[in-house]
Amino acid sequence: MTKENLTACHNRIRPFIHNTPVLSSRLINKLVGAQLFFKCENFQKTGAYKMRGATNAIMQLTDVQKAKGVVTHSSGNFAQALSFAAQSLGVKATIVMPSNSPAVKKNAVSQYGGRIIECEPTIEARQNAADSIVNDTGATFIHPSNDPNVILGQGTACIELLNQQPDLDAVFCPVGGGGLIAGSALAAYYFGNDCNVFGGEPFEADDAYRSLQSGKIETNETANTIADGLRTQLGHHNFPIILKHVKHIIRVTENEIIEAMRFVWERMKIIIEPSSAVALAAVIKEKDQFKNKKVGIIISGGNVDINALPF
Repeated sequence: MTKENLTACHNRIRPFIHNTPVLSSRLINKLVGAQLFFKCENFQKTGAYKMRGATNAIMQLTDVQKAKGVVTHSSGNFAQALSFAAQSLGVKATIVMPSNSPAVKKNAVSQYGGRIIECEPTIEARQNAADSIVNDTGATFIHPSNDPNVILGQGTACIELLNQQPDLDAVFCPVGGGGLIAGSALAAYYFGNDCNVFGGEPFEADDAYRSLQSGKIETNETANTIADGLRTQLGHHNFPIILKHVKHIIRVTENEIIEAMRFVWERMKIIIEPSSAVALAAVIKEKDQFKNKKVGIIISGGNVDINALPF
């Protein structure tokens, strides 16, 4: 995955995505003691950065593959992204969703034309259901995070952030399946100026943190975190990138996630989901090492059920 690949991907998907704003907050800067720049992918189409990777992955399919449709499994944001991207490109999409996915995300998938198949909320059940659909229909499976074309697409958010703020010392991403942080790490490596990439991860789903420690992909026995978009694990395509280019992953508690989420809602007046708040929570937790630094934060999405807020 070269700099040229990333540039070509960005040019390819540009007509189908928003170049989302980069915002800052004087009060949050004061709290952390650093200059923070929030890349607001909560303003992206479908409300999350995943529109980028989904669009790129579908555009790279052959006409024969497009005719047979696409399938994925997702707790919500990639489900919405693939449904919308497929609809925009005239392709049928089937989405396997865990039974505990937020209602707001299920409703959005339906509105974007995706066909929902529910399954038990385990990674194994998700993959088994998706495999069955592929075998029955001939549809192409597109993984939410462990697909080279998806990884490249997700990296374009960080490219845009660095285009606007080329002197960042660090970029923070939430870590779930690893597609966003892997793409961002590649973008920082190719387009940044000595810019380190950090991840934020819940203690309740800290497989990526443990994977960096052990050098192999670890799994979670459970993933009881409010950050529903992070209840998954790394893959063989994104893990080598993360291992090579990600500086460190900082773990945060559920209370720290909720407080960071509340802080953004109250101070910045924007809606972010718990998974997005994990990145800011990580910066706050380790703020001493980022004092007087310029730090970018990828706000990954804003798809939250307002009838079930944690505060």
